[in-house]
Amino acid sequence: MSPFSLEGRKALVTGANTGLGQAIALGLAQAGAEVTCAARRSTEETLSQIAAAGGVGRELLIDFADPMAGKDIFAGQGYDILINNAGIIRRADAVEFSEADWDDVMDVNLKALFFTCQAFAKELMAQEKPGSIVNIASLLSFQGGIRVPSYTASKHGVAGLTKLMANEWAAKGINVNAIAPGYIETNNTEALRNDPDRSRAILDRIPAGRWGRPEDIAGTAVYLCSAAARYVHGAVLNVDGGWLAR
Repeated sequence: MSPFSLEGRKALVTGANTGLGQAIALGLAQAGAEVTCAARRSTEETLSQIAAAGGVGRELLIDFADPMAGKDIFAGQGYDILINNAGIIRRADAVEFSEADWDDVMDVNLKALFFTCQAFAKELMAQEKPGSIVNIASLLSFQGGIRVPSYTASKHGVAGLTKLMANEWAAKGINVNAIAPGYIETNNTEALRNDPDRSRAILDRIPAGRWGRPEDIAGTAVYLCSAAARYVHGAVLNVDGGWLAR
């Protein structure tokens, strides 16, 4: 079997109804995993893509605005892959940023991510099974950004928690890593792409010369979940068209 195969694996992908989550869910299914597409909105489009590719998928409607929403979804279900992709963003100048926008983003992007990882890891440990966690970080895990204070704080937190969980769980056979996507064509970057000045400034810095596409992230997720990455722990891999190299 190829070291990149996910045959016999069972994955849960959060935020799988669109964008990065959709592409990752499809990529995992194409690699052989059975994929549960978890989101607060219908994942019918993603499931259709998985079926068309000959894969196996199912839907779980769940809203991570409740940070503890994932605490009971793993027991006895046989999952050994978790992709934490669900996330939100709010934009405003730091001097005007509201407490509600701070709390909403931190709850989904950081608190829900941690407690979902915790529930997943507890189940793996109870079953004495190995597994893989891939958290979706951001270039703003390394940089400050503009007008997105809670998003920046949350994604710095994702990078830190990824390393902490790797430190604690690597010896138990659980690989915990993160992907830091660059500027990708998703709903979260629509405002930037619709701003001609910001979009041009971003493109001028990307060595690859284009915005990323969601499928550009899927292969990295498959790799991190596969046997090929068995000795990769606590990494935050930037997939950014060369942005951070510039």
